[in-house]
Amino acid sequence: MTSTIRSRGPRPLSVALVSEHASPLATLGTVDAGGQNVHVACLAGALADRGHQVAVYTRRDTPGLPDVVELRPGVRVHHVPAGPPRHVAKDELLPHMGAFGQWLLEKWRARPPDVVHSHFWMSGVAALIAVRDLKLPFLHTYHALGTVKRRHQGAEDTSPRQRIAYERDIGLRCDRVLATCRDEVAELVRMGVPAGQADVVPCGVDPQRFRPDGPSAARDPRYRHRLLQLGRLVPRKGTAVSIAALARIPDAELVVVGGPPAGPLDEDPEARRLRRLAREAGVEDRVSFLGGLTGEEVPAVLRSADVVLCPADYEPFGIVPLEAMACGRPVVASAVGGQLDTVVPGQTGLLVPPGDPAALAGAVAQLLARPAVRASYGAAARSRALALYGWDRVAGATERSYRSVRAARRSPAGPRPRTARTAAV
Repeated sequence: MTSTIRSRGPRPLSVALVSEHASPLATLGTVDAGGQNVHVACLAGALADRGHQVAVYTRRDTPGLPDVVELRPGVRVHHVPAGPPRHVAKDELLPHMGAFGQWLLEKWRARPPDVVHSHFWMSGVAALIAVRDLKLPFLHTYHALGTVKRRHQGAEDTSPRQRIAYERDIGLRCDRVLATCRDEVAELVRMGVPAGQADVVPCGVDPQRFRPDGPSAARDPRYRHRLLQLGRLVPRKGTAVSIAALARIPDAELVVVGGPPAGPLDEDPEARRLRRLAREAGVEDRVSFLGGLTGEEVPAVLRSADVVLCPADYEPFGIVPLEAMACGRPVVASAVGGQLDTVVPGQTGLLVPPGDPAALAGAVAQLLARPAVRASYGAAARSRALALYGWDRVAGATERSYRSVRAARRSPAGPRPRTARTAAV
């Protein structure tokens, strides 16, 4: 779609989206490229469709990248020189955020945006350097919280030790937090960030790309049912739970989509671990690893599934349930994070405790045994995705938060006390 500026209504805004490690131009499935990349790219495009001019600022991670790339009309991606022009793991980027923020400060000093919206905590660290001097309206989306990661990963958490303190500071100093789910607001309150500092604005889905009709991936005729798990191949996504559950579900195959989009999966440590678990569970012949998929392959494989599994140990939001729902597929998900908002038990799917293969298998078996219920859940899931999670709605809710912050800054009395509100769901 091309960007169109509305002839009536409020003045279009110049919006700066700061996304230090997650470029909207990145190839999904590569290291550190996932839901945040999708979120930033789609939000930028949807804001442009509403008439706004959007600039995305992301770190230059390849020497030959141009300074500016037009992603689409109304959206430009700026590659910020901060740190070496090569891939650096996101947990090692903090030392370069000072340079990132100083670059933004000089860039915006000449031409400040109307509003700054940072994504992920290190983007917030960089953005604060610029907005505090220029006094720009500033909103922040965490995408994930260090307290949750540390709680679940413990000693395996590779985040910088300062992360949680920085996240608390960002939450207290920004004009507004745009939390992606209600569970995140509760976590922020436990961190000391008032609930009134947050609006709940979820991630979104493209209902034209992800829809029930369209090509469907071929299925293995040996199996009556197909279960699908889609996402990065990392332990917290719970693929091991799905494999253990499969041993309790006869006459079904499990298709796992995720990992590098190119190159042999045998080089991926998590893929090797999961294949070993499948052998030990006696289901190796019923588990297929497709690696990372791109383009229309993802909707097609979602359409081929009877049930989509999302059994993560924890999930800050979780885009895969939305993509499955938009394709009219029922979801069985762990009752964590954003999945508590997106999946409605008994209407669009089922929720189970995380890390419980028996509970996952029992929920899946219920749906596989009742085709009419699966169809009903799938239809309701599609309706819910259309009603609440289209990117046009998410961009509209985001814009309302932008304008609310700008209005509060202009008010002689300053911002008034607020309570947390749900902006789009």
